[in-house]
Amino acid sequence: MKLITFDALRTLGFADVRYIKPELMQQSIDQLIDAEGILFPEYWQVNSLHYALKKRIFPSPASYHIGHNKIEMTRCFQALAPRHVPWTLIVANSPFEAERIWQTMPLPFVAKIPKSSMGEGVFLIDTLQQWQHYLSLTPVLYVQEYLPIDRDLRIIWVGNKIIAGYWRMQSQQGFYNNVARGGQAEEGIIPKEACDLVETLATGLGIDHGGFDIAMIGHYPYVFEFNRLFGNQGINGLQKKVDEAIQVYIHEQWQDDEPDEPITPDMGPANSRTWDKVS
Repeated sequence: MKLITFDALRTLGFADVRYIKPELMQQSIDQLIDAEGILFPEYWQVNSLHYALKKRIFPSPASYHIGHNKIEMTRCFQALAPRHVPWTLIVANSPFEAERIWQTMPLPFVAKIPKSSMGEGVFLIDTLQQWQHYLSLTPVLYVQEYLPIDRDLRIIWVGNKIIAGYWRMQSQQGFYNNVARGGQAEEGIIPKEACDLVETLATGLGIDHGGFDIAMIGHYPYVFEFNRLFGNQGINGLQKKVDEAIQVYIHEQWQDDEPDEPITPDMGPANSRTWDKVS
């Protein structure tokens, strides 16, 4: 297959893949049209590749669009599996809403900046001073109930299946389970209930590349979020498993979906591609 990647590091172990720098996209339109698939474009490239050039991309458009913003992600989770989402309030940052949340949500509670990752932009709120500090940082209030856990699960979904999972133990500073914030990765038995929830969410939403963060309260799973671009540090051999799963999946899916004639955008005759002057 003729594949182009916009992320050299995430496709380092892939065979027969051509790398193009994202900033050279407009100068590479002919090569992109000729490609049979595009791997790991940046977010700003997705609409042009998917809608304008009609290219198959990996990860899927849903993985990009849903994974780009915690608010949109949570609303999708609430629509698909509402009983598996911690109690969440998402409102505009106004004095009325800030006071309503402060009076409504039991302490402690968790407040998040909608566009953040690796544990950044996540706050455990236990005092009014902490709450007022959070209010100064964001135009949108995203607040969740606090779940009493000292670990959570990272479950890796690639293509159409789970390929790995591990526990993330709380960091020494407390609260954060993210490896990037000092949490420790530990292999162990992954509960079936958590795997079933991830399968429901990924297949229901069309996600084909994501690291899902799941909390277990007894035998009951709750979803926090998924990361379209997830880290693989802490577990030996995980990156190789991810690479192999991606290659198997895209060759199976894209070859099975191979059209009789290549799908290309209708750009008109080559000699008619001129810019109209705008007065």
